[in-house]
Amino acid sequence: MHNLFIKRFATICSAVAIVASLAACGGSNQSANTIGFWDPYPQKNASSTWETFVKRCAPKGYKIKRTGYPQSDLLNNLTTAVKAGNAPQIALIDNPKMPTAVDAGLVTDIKAAGINTKGYDSNIEAPGIIDNVQYGISYGSNALGLYYNPKILEKAGVDPASIKDWASLNKAIEQVVASGSKGITFAGISGEEGTFQFLPWFWGAEGDLKHPKSQAETDALNLVSDWVRKGWAPKSVSTDNQSAAWDAFLTDQYGFSENGSWQAESAKEKGYGMIPIPGKSGGVAPVPTGGEFITMPTQKKADKNLSKATAEVINCLVDGDNLKKTNDEMVYLAAKRSVRNQQVKENQIWAPWVKPIEQAKGRTSDIGLKYEDVSAQLSEDLQEALNQR
Repeated sequence: MHNLFIKRFATICSAVAIVASLAACGGSNQSANTIGFWDPYPQKNASSTWETFVKRCAPKGYKIKRTGYPQSDLLNNLTTAVKAGNAPQIALIDNPKMPTAVDAGLVTDIKAAGINTKGYDSNIEAPGIIDNVQYGISYGSNALGLYYNPKILEKAGVDPASIKDWASLNKAIEQVVASGSKGITFAGISGEEGTFQFLPWFWGAEGDLKHPKSQAETDALNLVSDWVRKGWAPKSVSTDNQSAAWDAFLTDQYGFSENGSWQAESAKEKGYGMIPIPGKSGGVAPVPTGGEFITMPTQKKADKNLSKATAEVINCLVDGDNLKKTNDEMVYLAAKRSVRNQQVKENQIWAPWVKPIEQAKGRTSDIGLKYEDVSAQLSEDLQEALNQR
């Protein structure tokens, strides 16, 4: 969700000391009964529940070798591995990077490999379907919302239910600041993470990524930069990532914070509430889909048995009751409505997130590879707006 973009042609490891570079960038050759599994969760070590969860999906006679890479490194390493002929059988790729992976020939048609792709939400799956071919499956998504501190809002006389559009949001922030608290935190850091948080305001003003230079962009930039100019948001937003923005909100000095569903449990512990991000003129602003796609990387040597076993692993992660278990493990909302409903039934913290997830938009769904340039331009414009003095 919130990662820096690589360029279309990823940097390849140096040809010098090839053995060492392959070890660093692409792993090593593995036995025929080993299924390589790469994901962008290096924080989940060998003793994590995720590691155990993944490995239990190994078919009889096979074992899974899981490797976690930083999100910013995974696609570079996969590029090297595919070229070297030692790619893993499974790789989890951040959803806006799917067009890049497809364009570089790094991933294959998973539907043709026997993955069950029926019944998933089209808005969540869209970034993985390119030229009518499905190259990955997204089991679930995270999303952005507007958290609030109920104690601060109560002191300021603000009813969160009254926030329906930008005008009522600005009025609420103004009341919060007038009552002696601080206004709002968000992440405006340069790069994709800042663009990710800016998009709900851009889309909420009826922006279209096909035409980024528009009145919608101007309106959205004016909205967030005015928060800084008026002192409602800290000047640090231009360098704050989502973690920093959340840490500021946890000080209980701010009334609002734009942040992700991955903070829902933390918010519950603190007694915070959440409302969907409002559109400029009302309604719920679309937010970007977050999360990863499970893909089957391109192999230089075809192995029918290994490919079949790989499909079994993926189906194990997403079929039936396991779809809910996978999403619960990753703290995502499932890409199937029936499973989301079950998640909400079991844990009410997910209830306010259903609408944002169901109305979310893929960043690359409409413009594919062009999103890299559009995202960079939006980021540059956002930086300029936030740093005006």
